[in-house]
Amino acid sequence: MYRFKHILVLATILMALSFNTRIMAYTPPDEGMWLPMFVERLNYVDMQKKGLKLTAEELYSINNSSLKDAIVGLAAGSAPGGYFCTGEIVSDQGLLFTNHHCGFNYIQEHSTIDKDYLTNGFWAMSLEEELPNEGLTASFLVRMDDVTKRVLEALSDTMSEETRAMKIAEVSEEIQKENANDGKYDCVVKPFFGGNEFYLFVYQTYKDVRLVGTPPSSVGKFGGDTDNWMWPRHTGDFSVFRVYSAPDGSPAAYSKNNVPLKPKHFLPVSIKGVQKNDYAMVWGYPGSTDRFLTSWGVNAAITQTNPTTVQIRDLKLRIMKEDMNSDPKINLMYAAKHAGTANYWKYYIGQTRGLKRLGVLEEKQAQEAAFTQWLDQDASRKEKYGDALNLIVDGYRALDPYNVPLTYLNEAVFQGPEIITLAMRSGMLMETMQKLKDAKGDEKKKLEESVKKYLDRLRKRGEDFFKDYNMATDKKLFAGMMEMYYKNVPKDMQMDAFAIVDEKYKGDVKRWTDDVYNKSIFCDMARLEAFLKDPSLKALQKDPAVLIATSARAFANQLYGAQAEMQSKIERGNRLYIAGLRQMNPSKKWAPDANSTMRVTYGSVLDYYPADAVHYNLFTTLSGVMEKEDPSNDEFIVDPKLKALYEKKDFGRYGSKINGRDDLVTCFLTTNDITGGNSGSPVINANGELIGLAFDGNWEAMSGDIAFEPQLQRTICADVRYVLFVIEKMGGCTRLINEMKIVE
Repeated sequence: MYRFKHILVLATILMALSFNTRIMAYTPPDEGMWLPMFVERLNYVDMQKKGLKLTAEELYSINNSSLKDAIVGLAAGSAPGGYFCTGEIVSDQGLLFTNHHCGFNYIQEHSTIDKDYLTNGFWAMSLEEELPNEGLTASFLVRMDDVTKRVLEALSDTMSEETRAMKIAEVSEEIQKENANDGKYDCVVKPFFGGNEFYLFVYQTYKDVRLVGTPPSSVGKFGGDTDNWMWPRHTGDFSVFRVYSAPDGSPAAYSKNNVPLKPKHFLPVSIKGVQKNDYAMVWGYPGSTDRFLTSWGVNAAITQTNPTTVQIRDLKLRIMKEDMNSDPKINLMYAAKHAGTANYWKYYIGQTRGLKRLGVLEEKQAQEAAFTQWLDQDASRKEKYGDALNLIVDGYRALDPYNVPLTYLNEAVFQGPEIITLAMRSGMLMETMQKLKDAKGDEKKKLEESVKKYLDRLRKRGEDFFKDYNMATDKKLFAGMMEMYYKNVPKDMQMDAFAIVDEKYKGDVKRWTDDVYNKSIFCDMARLEAFLKDPSLKALQKDPAVLIATSARAFANQLYGAQAEMQSKIERGNRLYIAGLRQMNPSKKWAPDANSTMRVTYGSVLDYYPADAVHYNLFTTLSGVMEKEDPSNDEFIVDPKLKALYEKKDFGRYGSKINGRDDLVTCFLTTNDITGGNSGSPVINANGELIGLAFDGNWEAMSGDIAFEPQLQRTICADVRYVLFVIEKMGGCTRLINEMKIVE
C-alpha cells in the first residue's frame, strides 16, 4: 500500500526545511478570520499597533452594547446553520446595508417588466413603501461559548467516524436546547480545527426584513461578469434593507403592526475618506475556507473538480445568456440565476489559476514533509499523529474515480435543468400517495390530510417556480447538460436514468429531451394545475422528470454511501494532522477556517503590485466609470443621471480633490482576509465607523481560500461615500441620509 513517507526524496526535504522556516514565522495580522470572543487575548495588541482606537469591550461584549451587535447574518431559511451574506445596522431604526448582489434575488422578485427595479433601481420614500421579503432573515449574535470540553468528554479515540459524528450531534443538540431559552434564541454548535474544538453560537433571528432601496444595475452591477473578481473596480455594490420587530422589540413574522428595530448598536458612517495604511477591519460571516487542505486535496481541485465545474457552468451560462439577450422578459427571469452561476464559474477559473501560479501544491507538499520530519524526531508524536497523512492519502486515492461523476451529478443534474428540481420536490407527495393505497380507517384519514398538505405545498412551489421559468430555455439546458453527462461520465458511473438513452433513443439525447418536455407535468403550470385538480399516483410515477429526479437522488445516495469509508479516513486524518500542526507550532496564533460564524479580520488600506512593473492604486473614482462606459455592452452602461451628476461635478459633501480635479471615490482596497459570506460586510475604521462595504476579492489571489497570499490578497470595498452619494443624489432618498449618524 502507498505510504506518504516513501516519497520523501532529498529535494522535497530541502524544500520542507526552507518552507518550515517561513511557516514557523509569526502570521501577519492581516491573515486570519478570528473569533470575536478571543480577540482580546489573541489579537487586541496587534490591532492597537495597526491603529485601532476602540477598547476590547467595545468590540465584543455579552453584557454591554458592542460592535458585534451591529453585525447581521443574512439567511434564506438556513439560519442559524449558515448565512449567505452579511449586513450591518447603520441607524437606530434598524436600517441595514449589504451588497447589491446579496439583495439581487429579492430585488428581482419584486421586479416586473413594468416595474423593473433591477434595471432602474428602487427607493422607498417612506416606511410604508418598504417591501417585505418572504424567507429573508437577519440574525444577531447574542454570545458564543467554548463547549469543547463537554463535547470531547463524550468522545473516544476508538470510535468510528460515524459513531463519533452521531455522538457529537447528540451532545450538540443537548447544548443547543439548554441555551435556546424556550425558543427565544436560535443556537448552533459548530466544529473548529477539523473537529478538535467546538463552540456554541446563540442568535436572535428577525424574520421581517424589508427592501428599502437599491441602485440601478448599471451602478450596483457595473462591470458585470467581466469585472467580477477584478481590480480596478467601479461597482456601487450595495442595497438597503430594514429589520423590523414586534412593537416590544422581539422577533416576529411580517406584520403591518411591526416597527423598525431598535438595535443594541449601530455603526456611525464616516465620510472622511481613506488613506494609505489606514486601519481597517471587516466583521461578518465568512462561509468557508480550507487553509488546512493537504496537497492531495489541492491536486483534486486542480485536476478534477474545478475544471469539470467550469466546463459545465460555461455551457450553462452560454445557454442562459443566449435566451436572455433575445427577450427582456427572459432576461429578468434568469438574471439572478445567471449571476449566481457566473460568480463561482469565474471563481473556480481564478482559483485553479492561482493554485498553479503561486505554487500552492508545492507549498502544501513542503508543509507535509516538514510535519513528517517533526514526527520522526519523537516516538510519542509518531504514535499520536503518525497515521494522519497515510489516512488522508489513502482516502483521496480511493475517492479519485468518484470526483468527476459526482461533480457532473451536482452541477449538470441537481443544479442543471430546473424541471428536475421541481420534480424532486414531489417526493414526499408520491411517497404518501403510495402509502394511502393500502391504508384504512384513521390511518387513511391522516394520510389523506397529508396528501392535501403536500398538494397545496406543490401548488405554492409551482406558482413561485413558474414566475421565473421559461420552458424553452430549460429544455436547452436539459439537452446541453445531459449530453455532457452522457458523453463525459463513464457508463458505470452514470445514474440509471441514462439507460433509457441507449435502450429507447439509441444514444440520441435530443429525442429524450423532446419526450421529457412533451410529457412531464413539471415544465408547464397548466399541466401541473391539471394534475393538482386530479392527482394520480400513476401519473407521478410515470412522469419522466420524476423518474430522473428519483434516479438522481438514489444514485447520489449510492455514490456518497460508497464514499463514506474514504471520507471517514480523510476526516480522521485531517483532525490528526491539524492537531499535530498546532502542536508543532505552539507559539503560532492559529485562526480557524471559516464556517459561517461571526469573524473579525483586521488590516490596512493598501495598494498592491500584481505583476512585475505593474502597480494598482488603492482606490478608483467616478472618472474611471466614465472611462469604462460602453453603451453597446450592458455590463458597462452608465446611467444618464449618474453621467449628468459627474459632468456637473455635483458630488455634494462626498467628493474630493483627486489629482487636482473634483472627483468621487467609488471603491478602495484593504488587506483584510475575507471569503464568500463576507459579501456585504462592513469595513470599519479605527474609531468603529463604517467606511465601506466589502464585496469581492482580487483575481491574483483567488487561491486565497486555500492559501492566504499577504503580498497579493486584497479585499475590494465599495466606498461608503459613493453609497451615500447614490442614495442622495441619484435616488433622492434624503430621509435615509438624515436617519444615519454621519461623521464628517
